Amino acid sequence: MLKKILRHDRARSLFSWLGSLYIRLVWHTGSWTVDNDEQPKRMWAENKPFIMAFWHGHLLMMPYAWHTGRMMHMLISRHRDGQLISGTISHLGLHSIAGSSGKSGASAIRQMLKVLKTGSSIGVTPDGPRGPRMRASRGIIDIARLSGVPIIPCAFSCKNRRILGSWDKFRLALPFSRGIIAWGDPVTIAPDLDPDQVEQEREKLETAMIALAANADARMGHEPTPPANPGETSKTRRSA
Repeated sequence: MLKKILRHDRARSLFSWLGSLYIRLVWHTGSWTVDNDEQPKRMWAENKPFIMAFWHGHLLMMPYAWHTGRMMHMLISRHRDGQLISGTISHLGLHSIAGSSGKSGASAIRQMLKVLKTGSSIGVTPDGPRGPRMRASRGIIDIARLSGVPIIPCAFSCKNRRILGSWDKFRLALPFSRGIIAWGDPVTIAPDLDPDQVEQEREKLETAMIALAANADARMGHEPTPPANPGETSKTRRSA
């Protein structure tokens, strides 16, 4: 029934607005700590773009990790769910690029490179839009390699939450909770890498992002969310 409702533009607009109100409610009623944000603060102060990388399941609170005075375009799927997310973040001051950073996302990658050249930053979920969960595609490495812009990982966790049964184990933060937004160390990708080196950088970024998310969960008293088996997607989860 919900999928049928969300086929209509007005319904998506309403749910996007309600979603943005919920995110604001969670943030303003909670007690949030931002950790290790010296590097993004420096980049914002110097008007330098970077690539904000976070897992798809962490998407809910990422708008509040961002400096509202700086432009950011978030890569969002073209599907209906993506349109809902795009509408929601627009109410929170962020822009979107429709597409994917995966193998079929050449058009989106070109758009992101253009955005970075203008001095604006981008946000990417390297396991989106369909997984496997917490497994990075090489698209984000190619964007960083071609643009010369660093990747800075980000994650969030909170004490009171629900983990949904979706492929990404989407974390629904609850109001009146203690929470943390954690930034990782910047990752710079050399421009002249061969395919084996690109894969090595992809694996290093994936490992760093998994560790960042696990550490944030541990600080909130939770067991870490495990990455999916390689090759697992939202479709394979539904057919399992």
